[in-house]
Amino acid sequence: MLVQDNLNTHKPASLYEAFPPEEARRIVDKLEIHYTPKHGSWLNMAETELGILGRQCLDRRLEDRQVLSSEVAAWETDRNNLQCKVHWQFTTADARTKLWRLYPVIEPVNFNLKDH
Repeated sequence: MLVQDNLNTHKPASLYEAFPPEEARRIVDKLEIHYTPKHGSWLNMAETELGILGRQCLDRRLEDRQVLSSEVAAWETDRNNLQCKVHWQFTTADARTKLWRLYPVIEPVNFNLKDH
């Protein structure tokens, strides 16, 4: 299974640009592709949760796979019982301030017809 965003290069057709047709077909046949929502933040939430998991649960050496599985399961149960949610605080106004270089500046136009 492959989960990916909707970038135009993240389509099976891009494999045909990188590999001979037979190899591209072989790879495509092995993939089960799931795309994230186009206008959603599902991937951001998943990345956030994985970061929290790393800091709260996986920040130490674990003995083996069985211990890892039980620790992650316990962490997940606690997280679900607490009903943890992602609180987005980055507003459109914040984006315009932080990413000001990406937003066009539109100068007002004066259409005073008396001057003509």
